[in-house]
Amino acid sequence: MAGAGSPNGSVPGSVPGSEATEPASRGWPLWEVFIRARRGLAHNHVGSLHAADAELAMGMARDVYTRRSEGVSIWVVPTASITASSPDEKDAFFASAADKPYRHPTFYDVPAGVKHL
Repeated sequence: MAGAGSPNGSVPGSVPGSEATEPASRGWPLWEVFIRARRGLAHNHVGSLHAADAELAMGMARDVYTRRSEGVSIWVVPTASITASSPDEKDAFFASAADKPYRHPTFYDVPAGVKHL
């Protein structure tokens, strides 16, 4: 991650040009960063970064992704902890949801003034 640690992108205490210059080469895990722009909205994925632990990841995410007060909440999640479905298995994985129309908000009117549902 360029810019983490110092202005030239190196990790503090590392020797430029050495293998220890990048956090990934130190074995730091990858973290996914999610920011919530305003209260009432969902967190959105904004990027990834390498950090030694959750506390450092949170601080780095704040410094990198909210420099202009873009958010009110930050989540950092270890990439290794994320389990995702495969787009290739979409039909089999989501087929049972198609026959349950009550899951879709088409049977009622949204009251005026509701901004986020």
